[in-house]
Amino acid sequence: MYVTTEFRKGLKIEYNSKPFVIVDFQHVNPGKGAAFVRTKLRNLETKQVLEVTFKSGEKVAVPDLATKDMQYLYNDGSTYTFMDMETYDQVGLSTDEISTAKDFIIENSVVRVTFFEGRPVDVEIDNFVELKVTETQPNIKGDTSSGGGKPATLETGITVTVPFHINEGDLLKIDTRSSEYVEKVK
Repeated sequence: MYVTTEFRKGLKIEYNSKPFVIVDFQHVNPGKGAAFVRTKLRNLETKQVLEVTFKSGEKVAVPDLATKDMQYLYNDGSTYTFMDMETYDQVGLSTDEISTAKDFIIENSVVRVTFFEGRPVDVEIDNFVELKVTETQPNIKGDTSSGGGKPATLETGITVTVPFHINEGDLLKIDTRSSEYVEKVK
């Protein structure tokens, strides 16, 4: 059991017999009345976000979750297939089930898949990934002084804004939480 004082972003809890992850929370201690915790919870199965208020000191259950390292194999257009690194079992997840992780995974990369009661419900990726630029505008001399950026399409299909000195074929470090360029990998 978790107590509301243990809440933090990213903590996985069970609420109404469903697995949720805490997206945001705030401890509130009003001048009059009892303290409470205001939270935003994302359902791991449906991705729906709820705003829930808990009384201070209230307890919530720990969900029956298991996390496994799995290798991304391929995408057949509607299903992303992952393989368990130990048992070689394969699991298929829809585009909705893996949500934004699809923009940052390439074939043979290893991700963490979370299971709730034996069903895959969430895909976790590293905070930073390295992806290759497949398409961008060519450099124009003198553009670097403006301090702006240009769009670049990466090997997964996502488009990010990059500095003007980036060319096709460059390997870039991307922050998966904000979908932003971090640095060019040497």
